[in-house]
Amino acid sequence: MAQLTFYTNPQSRGRSVRWMLEECGASFDTVIMDYDGSLQSPEYLAINPMGKIPTLRYGDTVITEAAAIILFLADLFPEKQLAPAVGSAERGSYYRWFCFMAGPMEAAVMEKVWKFSPPAEASRSLGYGDFERVVRTVEQALSGTEYLLGQQFSAADLYMSAFLEFCYRMNVWPESRVCRDYIQRIQQRPAYTRANAWPTCPPPNKATG
Repeated sequence: MAQLTFYTNPQSRGRSVRWMLEECGASFDTVIMDYDGSLQSPEYLAINPMGKIPTLRYGDTVITEAAAIILFLADLFPEKQLAPAVGSAERGSYYRWFCFMAGPMEAAVMEKVWKFSPPAEASRSLGYGDFERVVRTVEQALSGTEYLLGQQFSAADLYMSAFLEFCYRMNVWPESRVCRDYIQRIQQRPAYTRANAWPTCPPPNKATG
């Protein structure tokens, strides 16, 4: 297996990738990036021209975007069974929720974080419709089930619970017993505890990464 190098900052979306690396039992090098300097350095921009984190290097291959990195790691470590079998019905749902979180849910949450409100008529063309629709969709998906895909934990649960935790830290997600119980249930995993012991940081006061 090629060497894994993880570029991150403790106050970034990289925390979910760190958790995934722990779930996989991966061996990797960590490079801590500085928002005020190294993220915009020519050396890092040659790796990720967006100047964002997290980034994962697998040998000469560069993977950016937290969701893509988590999907890649699930496939890189198939023995951990963090993704449904290829070709299964569950695999379709797995892709659905990853794309939903990285697309519509991300956009809707950033709308709330940065306090901008598109006009009501924009909901027809916006991929997420409106924030309330996204909240309702998530609550319906998590109601009456142990995990997002049913009875089997997957990387989709890791990403969803990390995303919801971020939303609550930013005070943008409405109180929901369903969502709170889900977060608590998923974050009882030993890999989550290990990931969050390194290093501990205060909650962010703005969206970063």
